[in-house]
Amino acid sequence: MTSQEKRLWYSYLKKLPYNFRRQKVINIYIVDFYCDEKKLAIEIDGDQHHNTEKAVLKDTNRDKYLNQLGIKILRFTNYEIDARFENVCKTIEQSLIPIGSSPYVQ
Repeated sequence: MTSQEKRLWYSYLKKLPYNFRRQKVINIYIVDFYCDEKKLAIEIDGDQHHNTEKAVLKDTNRDKYLNQLGIKILRFTNYEIDARFENVCKTIEQSLIPIGSSPYVQ
């Protein structure tokens, strides 16, 4: 895992009451994190994902395929994990939890 993936995993995802798996294989693709219960994939994108038109097209096609399987994809950049970690966590929480609920087991 990259340092950003480690941070998201150990500081947030691992503490949630949902079962996330790392490096989950879904047909021909591997997603960074996946929650089967919520059909949610989380991708942490390094610079290589935005450097070329080919890379952007590859990610777009991948997302379309996963969406066709009913999987929602959240994408964050390494910069977002490093500089806006709380916002990243809030975005994930909003995708998992009904409004007014807490993501943490009480």
